[in-house]
Amino acid sequence: MFLLLFATFSVTFSASITTDKSALFALKSHITHDPHNLLVTNWSTSTSICNWIGVTCGSKHHRVTALNLSSMDLTGTIPSQLGNLSFLASLNIRNNSFHGSLPTELTNLHRLKYLNFGNNSFSGEIPSWFGSFTKLQGLLLYMNNFIGVIPSTLGNLSKLEKLILYNNRLQGKIPMTLGKLSNLEQLELNYNSLSGPIPWSIFNISSLQVISLGSNNLFGSLSTNVFDNLPRLRYLDLISCQLSGRIPMTLFKCKELEHIHLDDNHLEETVPLEISNLTSLQIFSIDGNNFSGQIPSSLCNLNSLVALFLSNNSLDGTIPECIGNLTSSLSHVDLRMNNFHGKIPENFAEGCRLKSFLISKNQVEGSLPRSLGNCKDLKLLDVGNNYLNDTFPNWLGNLDQLQVLDLRSNRFYGKVDSSDVTFTRLHVIDLSRNNFSGYLPVNFFENLHAIREGNGKKVKPEYMKDVMVGEKISFWLGLSFTTKGLETDFEKLLTIWTAIDFSSNQFFGEIPKTIGELHSLIVLNLSHNCLTGHIPSSLGDLSELESLDLSLNKLHGRIPTEFTNLGFLEVLNLSHNNLVGLIPHGKQFDTFSNDSYIGNLGLCGLSLSKRCDNDEGTPAKFDRDEDDDGLNWKFSILMGYGCGLVLGLSMGYIVFTTGKPWWFIKIYVRVQQRFVRKVKKRTL
Repeated sequence: MFLLLFATFSVTFSASITTDKSALFALKSHITHDPHNLLVTNWSTSTSICNWIGVTCGSKHHRVTALNLSSMDLTGTIPSQLGNLSFLASLNIRNNSFHGSLPTELTNLHRLKYLNFGNNSFSGEIPSWFGSFTKLQGLLLYMNNFIGVIPSTLGNLSKLEKLILYNNRLQGKIPMTLGKLSNLEQLELNYNSLSGPIPWSIFNISSLQVISLGSNNLFGSLSTNVFDNLPRLRYLDLISCQLSGRIPMTLFKCKELEHIHLDDNHLEETVPLEISNLTSLQIFSIDGNNFSGQIPSSLCNLNSLVALFLSNNSLDGTIPECIGNLTSSLSHVDLRMNNFHGKIPENFAEGCRLKSFLISKNQVEGSLPRSLGNCKDLKLLDVGNNYLNDTFPNWLGNLDQLQVLDLRSNRFYGKVDSSDVTFTRLHVIDLSRNNFSGYLPVNFFENLHAIREGNGKKVKPEYMKDVMVGEKISFWLGLSFTTKGLETDFEKLLTIWTAIDFSSNQFFGEIPKTIGELHSLIVLNLSHNCLTGHIPSSLGDLSELESLDLSLNKLHGRIPTEFTNLGFLEVLNLSHNNLVGLIPHGKQFDTFSNDSYIGNLGLCGLSLSKRCDNDEGTPAKFDRDEDDDGLNWKFSILMGYGCGLVLGLSMGYIVFTTGKPWWFIKIYVRVQQRFVRKVKKRTL
């Protein structure tokens, strides 16, 4: 029947629901009939539509009991006539683009057992009349724009097994009535704006397998026996729930646990040894707490572990050697922002499945273990802000999946040589604040094919995915890079975000022209080095560039006029070089201040408030910024001619005898120039 509804409204009446023709033909394969294998009764429709579908319409024995129209690219609002399908037991329209509020006529669907409206754009409040669907076993309204409170009437749905409302804009408290849902298996309310205390009565529902309340404004205190009645618990998410104290030991009685997410709370003390009881554990995430002590060796018994997230705590000791032994299952390790010392384990064996390894902001020393080269799936390596002492790991170029490489703020040294290997998929590389030296590596830039090819602005932005389990996706979170002059934390890293940071090293020689071929580059930072020569005009071809920092080098010559083509440029820093001539003007260049050019004594132009005295862009001599004994009383007389002659002579005498006040001289000169221009205009 729903098929006829969609077909009729789309083809015959062109009403509120639309889709393309191929999607209409595909509708047939998404409909489940009763044993008569035909469509519905009590519905007036076009005979031609019925013939097109190949069924007989109007028979009282033909009932549609289930409709699956998910992922059909359907748009519009839900027609009120949908409420006429009173025999419908299952309705799935997830992953479409429906919007608007839910029509009250849906109350007629009193036989519904399963309803999935997830991943659309529905708005308004969740209707309280859902509480009258007494046969409902699954209510899935996730990833929409629903507002208001969760109706307390949902507590009447005694047969409900799945209540999935995550990623909406729901507010208010979680209704205490949900604690009456004795058959509930999945409760997912995360990523809303819910507030108030966690209703711990929910934790007495012994059938619960999934509890996901995180990323709201909830609060609560974990009692020692809170997990006593949850023998089937598989997934626990209490992220950002202001929890304090230690993890209750009763949690480790939940032998079927696969996911633990307790990030961003105030939990403390050590990671319990009893974690080894959870032999099915796949993800253990306690980022952003106050845990201390060492990583327990019992963690090494978890052979099913896929992801270990321990960042931003006060953990110390060395990184256990067994981490390398677990990499046949372990894909993601995040140990950032702790107090780990010693060396990185060197036993990453062949078959290593690591995709991300992050240990930045610790006190790790030694070299980067060559055995990481066995991790062929590695996409992200972040070892910044440690005490690593090694040469450039050109052997990482053999990892053809590597996308992000962060070595900053260590003690790496020597040349960056990648002549024998390529970093074809690298999006982000940060070598800043090390002791690298030599020429900038031309071959390295030529092999950055992921940055050379394509145009990032023209593709649909996607986030770099970290781990996917079922329908739940996590991303690379909390990475920080220096961009646009500031260290910026990225909650999620887009695949189109590209950056090269070689700043604060000892590179010398000229900037390679081939960098101008990295057409998708967004951030380029080569500052605080010893680079010489001209700025290549080819950098004007970096059409996606948003931040360019070449400051504190020994560059000379003019600023290329091609830079005016950089339409997305927000931050420019060319300060403290030996650049000369006229600063380009127009487009983005009219937005940059004096700070972008300070310390280049030969530059002139509007941004510096320094006139150029000829078409060649030579700075006017009287507008030089540096202290110069040549600026004497004669100079003051010339600038103070006319009605300002006497004051000019006086100031010249003061300067000649005391060398001060220069600030007053500059202000006075500018005022005199304006006055002279006005006088000239009046005499014309």
